Amino acid sequence: MHRGQRRRRVTIKDVAAAAGVSYQTVSKVLNGQGSVAPETAQRIWEAARRLGYRPNVTARSLRKRATHLIGYSWYPISPDQTNPILDKFLSSAVRAAEEAGYHILLFPTEPDQDPADSYGRLVETNRVDGFILSTTNYDDPRIRYLLDAEVPFVAFGRSGPDLRFPYVDVDGRAGLRAAVHHLVEQGHRRIAFLGWPPSSRQGSARRNGYLEAMAQAGLPVDPEWIRVGEHRVTDGRRLTQELLALPQGRRPTAVAAVSDLLAIGAMQAARDAGLRLGAEFGVTGFDDTPGIQHLMPPLTSVRQPVWEAGQRIVEMLIALLRGETPEEREVLLEPRLIVRASSVKPGES
Repeated sequence: MHRGQRRRRVTIKDVAAAAGVSYQTVSKVLNGQGSVAPETAQRIWEAARRLGYRPNVTARSLRKRATHLIGYSWYPISPDQTNPILDKFLSSAVRAAEEAGYHILLFPTEPDQDPADSYGRLVETNRVDGFILSTTNYDDPRIRYLLDAEVPFVAFGRSGPDLRFPYVDVDGRAGLRAAVHHLVEQGHRRIAFLGWPPSSRQGSARRNGYLEAMAQAGLPVDPEWIRVGEHRVTDGRRLTQELLALPQGRRPTAVAAVSDLLAIGAMQAARDAGLRLGAEFGVTGFDDTPGIQHLMPPLTSVRQPVWEAGQRIVEMLIALLRGETPEEREVLLEPRLIVRASSVKPGES
């Protein structure tokens, strides 16, 4: 091992893999809980000794030495950008935590940063009792680290199917289904989708909602109608310009976007092409960002119950910190489509 290189801590999942059992079984045996066959227990203890496994005493003692601080990190964005959804979520979480006698400790992290450096430092120095995660994605290293370290946390969002952990999430798939169903009700049959790259878990869920709604309506999906970009107005404008450049018979008459920024760009492109928004070209967004009701025309968007998510997450985490079992460990909240003029044809409702 090179000088300065951190040696990865052996976890109960490593012991489980070596012993050929589940990590839950390993946890029970090492903690003297439950009963297993003697040969299984012996195999687990031998694997633990061979790998040099040592229990994370610091993590286990967090509940006993309560700091009444909850760690929350975010990925920094450029100074010219804002994230009103996460701002509202944080405001909700802070209020719920303070009502329960806790405070939120904020710390920034980078997407490629080893969570053992940022989260581990707070765990090892006993500065927080647990964590709230947001902006989760597939195979999120923060989730894997906290699960292995046995540190209490609750996430705002899901991850890959192989990771089980407490979370509250918003059903983005249902939100896009509602948006597409609304556009179909307005008489649209050629509906395009503006999404994020496949690496985005949220973007993939919303794309699945679009595909499901089109199938439910019996409408074919032209591959050219699915466009992918970053979370920027300029990308929404460029992608919609590409859609409007398709031959007349393939050109979409409406766009369902995974974010309000992409939708605003789509509105700009439609206006540049001389199309009347709502009447000739429908646009829907996602997030119901503050201020979009003042656009000309106002933007139809999917509203997330972000405030409720912040409240529920703090309630779940505090229950875990108190050694209690939350009533629900996996909560999926329903969003609501807010219909405005950007997607409504005159005479339609």
